[in-house]
Amino acid sequence: MVTKSLRRVLLGLVLSASIAFANPSVELVVLGVAQDAGYPQAGCYKPHCLPGWQDPNKRLGATSLAVIDHKNKQKWLFEATPHMPEQLYALEQLASDKDYLLSGVFLTHAHIGHYTGLMFFGHEAMGATDIPVYAMPRMLDYLTTNGPWSQLVKYNNIALKPLANETAVKFARLSVTPVLVPHRDEFSETVGYIIKGVTKSALFIPDINKWQLWEKNLVAEVAKVDYALIDATFYADGEIPGRNMADIPHPFVVESMQILDKAPSNEKAKVHFIHMNHTNPMLDPESQASKAVINAGFNIARPGMLLEL
Repeated sequence: MVTKSLRRVLLGLVLSASIAFANPSVELVVLGVAQDAGYPQAGCYKPHCLPGWQDPNKRLGATSLAVIDHKNKQKWLFEATPHMPEQLYALEQLASDKDYLLSGVFLTHAHIGHYTGLMFFGHEAMGATDIPVYAMPRMLDYLTTNGPWSQLVKYNNIALKPLANETAVKFARLSVTPVLVPHRDEFSETVGYIIKGVTKSALFIPDINKWQLWEKNLVAEVAKVDYALIDATFYADGEIPGRNMADIPHPFVVESMQILDKAPSNEKAKVHFIHMNHTNPMLDPESQASKAVINAGFNIARPGMLLEL
C-alpha cells in the first residue's frame, strides 16, 4: 500500500484524502458525513453554524458512501442525499462515468438525507435510465406509490430492486447485506449494511435508536468486520438546549464509546463515527470532542476518506 495525497472536490471544497492505494481492487469512499440536512443546517444562524455560512470551505454534505470496484469498472452509492450532485462529482474524480458503470444505489430508509437525492436522476435533471435502486419492501412501496418518486419509476429513471433482511446481494467482487435496525420508521423500515469486498468488510449504520434496542450486540458486530461506520448524530446529552433528547433516541457518541470501552485497541480503531448533526462538535476536527474521540482510540469519518475492501 502506498500513501499519497489525493484531491477531491466536494460541495465546492477541495479536500485531501488521507489514504490511497497504488493498485486498489475495491475501495470504500466517504462522500459525506453530516446528518440529513448537512452543515450548516437551514435556518440555523447560531454561533456553531455561522462558520459554515461565512466560509464555504467548512460546509459538509449529508452522509453518503461510495464503493468502487476498479477491476470490473463498477461503482455504487450508499444513500441518495440532497447533496448528491456534488457527491457524484467527487466520485467522478475517482471513477469517471466514461469508464465506470453506476451499478446501484443502496438506501437505508425514508428520511430526507437518505433518499431525496433520487430526484436528481429524474426527468427535470439527469434524465437517467434504469439506475438500480436497492431498498427494503416498505421503502420500495413508498417510492412506487408517492410522487414525485413514483414518476422516477414510471419514466424508468430508476429500476427498483428488492432487498430482504440479512440476505446478501452479490456482485462480481462485492456483496451487500441489509440488516434491520430500530429507528423512526414512519414511511419505511430502516437498515444498515454489511459491505464485503475482496479482503475486507464494513458495517454501515448511519441511523439507529439506542444500541440496547437492537437485537444484536454492538461489540460483537464490530468484531465481525474490518470497519464500522456508525451513528454519531449527537455527541452527548444536552446538545440541543431546551429539547428533551430522549425524543430523538440516537446513541450518543459518548454512550457508544462507553459500550466499546473494554474492547481491545484494534477493535476500537475499526470504528469511524459518521452522520453528525449540525450541533455535534465533532464536525470540527480541532474541537475538544473530536480530540477526545481520537484519544480514546476511535476514528471520525471525514469526506474523502478511503478504506480498502
